[in-house]
Amino acid sequence: MENDPFAVIEGMAVAAFATGCEKGFLYVRTEYPLARKRIEGAIAQTRARGMLGIDIEVRRGAGAYICGEETALFNSIEGKRGEPRNKPPFPVEVGLFGKPTVENNVETLVDVLDIIADGAAAFASTGTKDSTGTRLFCLSGQVLRPGLYEVAMGTTLRELLVDHAGGLKPGRTMQAVLLGGAAGSFVTAAQLDVPLTFEGTRAIGATLGSGAVIVFDDTADMKGILLRIARFFRDESCGQCVPCRVGTKRQEEILERLLVATNGDGAADVMLLSDIARAMRDASICGLGQTAANAIGSGLTQLRVLNG
Repeated sequence: MENDPFAVIEGMAVAAFATGCEKGFLYVRTEYPLARKRIEGAIAQTRARGMLGIDIEVRRGAGAYICGEETALFNSIEGKRGEPRNKPPFPVEVGLFGKPTVENNVETLVDVLDIIADGAAAFASTGTKDSTGTRLFCLSGQVLRPGLYEVAMGTTLRELLVDHAGGLKPGRTMQAVLLGGAAGSFVTAAQLDVPLTFEGTRAIGATLGSGAVIVFDDTADMKGILLRIARFFRDESCGQCVPCRVGTKRQEEILERLLVATNGDGAADVMLLSDIARAMRDASICGLGQTAANAIGSGLTQLRVLNG
């Protein structure tokens, strides 16, 4: 959106042509003013030259994490509170403003251009059989060259960290990598050779998620990290459903008792956390509540934070 906004517009126009849509919306969080400015400029230029073929409107979001869920995004665009809707009906039948809606992220729309230009077979030749093409990974944390990297699916996590990001700072050792963002899972140094594919990460109980990769070396306070993740989900829960609204708060309270206070029963609290995680996963309306305990659970088991 910042460096090639016309590609986003072209991908959106192709999607509109293929599905018979006449109106498109680009939803941009307020935290990205440069992206919004450039995409709006590109839309204006394309429209002025009569090349658009679809009416595209940019809508600014307030920065709510929950609006990454498609139906909460619809509500936000409509001027309502950003809360997920119950399904069915599904967006392809009743979506934005009650009309059938095609919802995709920017990365998918831009991939459409390569498929049209070079053919599906050429696109599928990159990556693996079940995870084709390339993927963007936002790499941050304690590495020499944090940044946004586009690599072929199937590239290993070790290759991403070492060959692209330069590895850890001198003298540091790996403690953990949070793969898939706040709703993802922690992986250890022993798992760095996992291929970055849907099937590869699934095999080790992890996920690619949003493509966020956060690296923690031996100086990181993992207890503090887990508490911060718990507080993040407590803050970002929309509060619509009880399993998520109450579960994220109780998860934070139990973690504080486990990791900060000394008056808790460790075994009982860990069991209670597991029960809360299961309730959120099985009964929450959307993916936020269903995955809010992922990183917490993997942090306690994979990293043995309680023993560290």
